[in-house]
Amino acid sequence: MKNKTVHAQLWIAVLLSLVVILSLAACGGQTAPGGAVAEAVNPAELPVNVDPATVEQIRNRDDVVILDVREDWEYQEGHIPGAVLIPLGTIPNRLDEIPRDKTVIAVCRSGNRSSQATQFLRSQGFDNVHNMTGGMIDWTKAGYETER
Repeated sequence: MKNKTVHAQLWIAVLLSLVVILSLAACGGQTAPGGAVAEAVNPAELPVNVDPATVEQIRNRDDVVILDVREDWEYQEGHIPGAVLIPLGTIPNRLDEIPRDKTVIAVCRSGNRSSQATQFLRSQGFDNVHNMTGGMIDWTKAGYETER
């Protein structure tokens, strides 16, 4: 009889352990595309170049601004929701419209113009400006939301 009690207690302990492990795994983090666990992103610690997945994670924060540097007609074809349009050629005359107290992510079609905008803004003292690599091409390939 004692062996049956010990055996039952072991099974209960194993089952409870499994329940705890599965519960922790289920709420351990957000699932990113591809099933990977997404880590919390701190905009203050971003590298100069960021990928669309990182931008997707932070774009709705109050301290983040998406700066679309394409032309108006490109923006009208589809842009990241909430993105602010300032075409690359107009940036030097519109510096006062770009916040210095927020993280700015520059976006274009492929990442080329946004890289130029990022370099220019950093040369003007904006140390919180980042380039989204791959631009809207990679953003839409990843299936992230766009608006017109």
